[in-house]
Amino acid sequence: MTPFGKKIRQLRQEKGVTLKEMSKAIGVSSPYLSSLEHGKRGTPTWAMVQRIIAYFNVIWDEAEELQRLAENSNPRIVVDTACLDPKATELANKLAINIAKLDPTTLDDLLKTLNKAVAFSDK
Repeated sequence: MTPFGKKIRQLRQEKGVTLKEMSKAIGVSSPYLSSLEHGKRGTPTWAMVQRIIAYFNVIWDEAEELQRLAENSNPRIVVDTACLDPKATELANKLAINIAKLDPTTLDDLLKTLNKAVAFSDK
């Protein structure tokens, strides 16, 4: 499941809506919506995200969060490390090989470290 799929499922459950009801309302098939929730589809289009935002009638921060989650929910990401430091290639490969073995706490720690490093480098 992707972060975007998890959020959609959460919103759907809070609203008490079935996959079938939501898929009909936003104009997609139930299997497509299920695949999107389970991370078996790629990143949704901007238009699809907008339909979902409108469907749940979310505004401002929550709408921005949905857009951000969609942008960070590609389940089949490719990392191009050509022309980067060799350590970047090593990191990408080790992560690809071992990500399924990492527990949620370790994933949280790695995400916090990476987010902090990126925020620091943006200054």
